[in-house]
Order: sequence, then structure tokens, then C-alpha cells
Amino acid sequence: MAVIPLSAGTKPARVRRLPLGRTAMRALIWLLVVAGALTMVLPFLWMVSTSLKTDAQAFLWPPKILPWPPQWQNYRDAWQIAPFGRFFFNSAVVSFSVMGMSLLLNSLAAFGFAKYQFRGAHALFIAVLATMMIPGQITMIPCFLLMKHLGWLDSYAGLTVPGFASAFGIFFLRQFMITIPGDYMDAARMDGASELAIWWRIITPLAKPALATLSIFTFLGTWNDFLWPLIVVKSDEMRTLPLAISALSSGHYVMSWPLLMAGACFVVFPVLIVYIFAQRFLVEGIALGGIKG
Repeated sequence: MAVIPLSAGTKPARVRRLPLGRTAMRALIWLLVVAGALTMVLPFLWMVSTSLKTDAQAFLWPPKILPWPPQWQNYRDAWQIAPFGRFFFNSAVVSFSVMGMSLLLNSLAAFGFAKYQFRGAHALFIAVLATMMIPGQITMIPCFLLMKHLGWLDSYAGLTVPGFASAFGIFFLRQFMITIPGDYMDAARMDGASELAIWWRIITPLAKPALATLSIFTFLGTWNDFLWPLIVVKSDEMRTLPLAISALSSGHYVMSWPLLMAGACFVVFPVLIVYIFAQRFLVEGIALGGIKG
């Protein structure tokens, strides 16, 4: 390696050192971040580790993070003791139905609030936002009574219809659509496009980041939802995966912590796969929504 000599009168560059207090503060922040990350990751690691243990190994002290030999048959046994295929089908039908209809209805409502001026529009939008202040537990009772009168208890309609539209979805998409220039819509009208065609061909493609973010939020929220399916579902055939895990933990099928954790992995793994493939859209959508909102 060639060494470049310093010319006469040239002083060596001084290495900038951070003050001791700032270095200590950075180290403290890193320690807090690592501690927070561990509190998030350790329960997941414990779940996966326990799912690969025997019943006796699950209660050993001190616990072993890496069980040996791994009991891979726990996943097969957990799949066989309960109809997890049916539970997966129910969760998939409910999650994809709610996600699809939520994108359709929320985007249409947001398009109306963002691009049209009509009498009472502001008051109506404020009323929609006000519903976000009401805890969901309060609206569950009237919603349950409505589903009962419609005869939708213990059915896919009862599980999905209440989630088809939300104030958060309307607000989130409206904040994004309001930033799309109206010139696009004027040009489309001059070409003879209808208002519905403008929404489908102009607004929806431009709002893809926000739609992708809302779809991820909706899918994850519906997939992991426990309380509303617990109220609506009465039969084993209509149970979703969170209800199946609850039944496993109460000894409905079998009382075994490794099998219970194997069943919990069935619930978590699809969510992780969705997050891994969609995290870019999630971060971009939140960033764009925050900047443009």
C-alpha cells in the first residue's frame, strides 16, 4: 500500500472524538433498544423452542432454548388432534373477505370525501372520525344484537360483514387521495370517463401505497382477531385459528404445552410470511401517509 508523505507544514488530521457523556448516552440508548428487542423476540423464541420439546422438557429448570432432539412430530400431532385445516380455511375466508371488501368500500368512501364538495360533507366526515373515539367493546353489543336479528350468528356473514368498512380506513385513504392533483380527474372527464371510471383507472392506481398498507393492517387485524369471533361463533366448524388455540389451551382437545405451542406456530407463521413480503409497502405507506396527512 502506497504511503503518501505529508508535505512540509501540513498538520495531520485530528480525529474527532465524541465527548464522554455523549458516548455514554449512546451506549445507554443502544442497551435500551436491545433490551426492548429482546422482550419482543424472547416470547416468540420460547414458543418455537417449546413446540420442539417433550412434555417433560417443557418444565425443565433452567429451561433449554435449543431442545435436543427436536420433537418435529409435535407439529404433526397438533395438526391431527384438531381440525386445523378447517380452522385455516375459516381464517383465510374471513381475512381475505374482510380485506377485499374493506379496500373496496373504504376507498370509495375516501374518494367521495377527498374529491367532492357537497352539503354536509365536512360534518359527515367529522361524524365518521368521531366513531374512532368510541371503544370497540361498546359497539360490540348492538352489533351482536343486529347479527342475531339478521340470523347471521355462527356464519361467515356474521364474522365478516361488521369489518367491511372502518373509520380508520376511510380516514387513512382520504388523507392520501386528497393530495392527488384534481387535474387528472378533469382530463379524464374531458375524455368522457365516468366518475366510477375515474376512481378505478386514475385514483386507485395512484393510491397503491396507501391501499397496500391498509390491506396489510386489515389482514393482520382480522387474522389475529379473537374477541369478535368468540362472541359470534358457537360451533367447532366455524372456529378461526385464535379460537382454536384458545380451545387447545383450555384442554378442549388435549392438554400438552408442546402441542399447544405447535398450534400457536400455525397461527403465527402465515402472519410472519405476510409481514416479510409486505414490510416495504407497510413502511412506505405509513411514511407517505404521515407526510401527506
